[in-house]
Amino acid sequence: MAGLISALIFLPLAGALFAGVAREKHARGVALGFNALTAIGAFLLWRNFDTTAAGLQFVERHAWIPAIGAEYLVGVDGLSLLLVLLTSLIFPFAFFAQRAGRGFCALMLLTQAALYGTFTAQNFLLWFLFYEMSLIPAFLLIKIWGGENRDRAATKFFVYTFLGSVAMLLSFLGIYFAKGTFDFAALAGLGKTGLLTGKVAWLAFGGIFLGLAVKVPLFPFHTWLPDAYENAPIGVSMVLTGVLSKMGVYGFVRLLLPLFPHEIQVLGPWLLALAVCSIVFASLAAWAQTDLKRMIGYLSINHLGYCMLGLFAVTAPASRPLPEIQAALSGVFMQIFNHGITAAALFYYAGLLEQRRGLRGLNDFGGLMQRTPLLCGWMIVAMFSSLGLPGLNGFIGEFLIFKGSFALAPWPTTVATLGLLVTAIVFLRAMQSLFSGPLAASCKTFPDLQRSEKWVVVPVTLLMFALGIAPQFAFRIFNATVMQMARLFA
Repeated sequence: MAGLISALIFLPLAGALFAGVAREKHARGVALGFNALTAIGAFLLWRNFDTTAAGLQFVERHAWIPAIGAEYLVGVDGLSLLLVLLTSLIFPFAFFAQRAGRGFCALMLLTQAALYGTFTAQNFLLWFLFYEMSLIPAFLLIKIWGGENRDRAATKFFVYTFLGSVAMLLSFLGIYFAKGTFDFAALAGLGKTGLLTGKVAWLAFGGIFLGLAVKVPLFPFHTWLPDAYENAPIGVSMVLTGVLSKMGVYGFVRLLLPLFPHEIQVLGPWLLALAVCSIVFASLAAWAQTDLKRMIGYLSINHLGYCMLGLFAVTAPASRPLPEIQAALSGVFMQIFNHGITAAALFYYAGLLEQRRGLRGLNDFGGLMQRTPLLCGWMIVAMFSSLGLPGLNGFIGEFLIFKGSFALAPWPTTVATLGLLVTAIVFLRAMQSLFSGPLAASCKTFPDLQRSEKWVVVPVTLLMFALGIAPQFAFRIFNATVMQMARLFA
């Protein structure tokens, strides 16, 4: 299967070219065709992946800029493969969510290629190139096709993420001048005994932490997100929350934890406090929202806070039993995948309501269950999934994170459970406002789910149930990677 990863990266780039020159009405069909090809490639990667091996597979290494140690080096382990599969699911879902022209489709495919590269690159310069490559199309998608305040939202998104990226680049340049390599595996090996020393180590750690914390986003670096999610087109919101936000969590796992274990252990209590703030404050902020997309955006911060809680708990300075570390890490990986599916689905439903009403405020609807029972029923399933109801995909990751984190960092985890309570209140209030009570006069002509919408909704919902009832097929992808990581932290 040599070259399969490169094919995954370059197929969307070719698709962007074809979509850019296609007729306006055919652009989305071209984009979906290339999405189908990349999905086949991701499936082949999964089918041929050795789930018993913890290291990188399908490795491709070519000389790129030998003078500075830059290589074209790509490969996948369990976490990378999981995110490649998630990317292959979310993008066609986003294209089905709205009609789009040539420019929109081309920029979305460029973003898809950048994400494949980010999740598979194993050399920092290559990784950073793909990481930044996702920034420009996302900025343009918000600025050109966004909502009323799109200029402010796009500028805020760009400034936050660009400044974080500059800090991260400067940190890695410092590491390169000190160690002479950009290779992730070599740097992780040096990190076991201390990658850098003294103030230089803390400066490098701070720069990388800042860049990744903005991308997650982690409290208090999250203030760009609600504006971006609120003003982005619905398909772009789905990609932002479903996949782009995972770049930050992936960076913590791939870069910060292996390279700076000592610094993270020293700052463990403070990092856990930031994760708890992301969980609790974001859920309280969601409670205060009346705009449906803004509410889902804050809940996205809340759910990614669970991932950060699990990651920081396994590095806490107290005693670290191996089974609890494995549980927390498995929960983080499952939460990354499940949140991507569920949050994208919630934005899709918000888009369906906005298309029918022209507005998306909680107070702009009422009594929808009388008029659109199918739409309401499927949307409630997605809400319960986000809430973590047993039997749905959201439960698995959250349960494992809390199971591991309670043993590793009991007090922060106890406080974090308040986020679960507030999230339940947020969703129950939304259900009451949207679906219950007398039918609003403006909703009396609403159509229920149409056939084309059912073809999108039903497979996604079945996947939620499949992951909630029999998640073993997902666990098998990353079990070996989790065990390898857990042994390092134990």
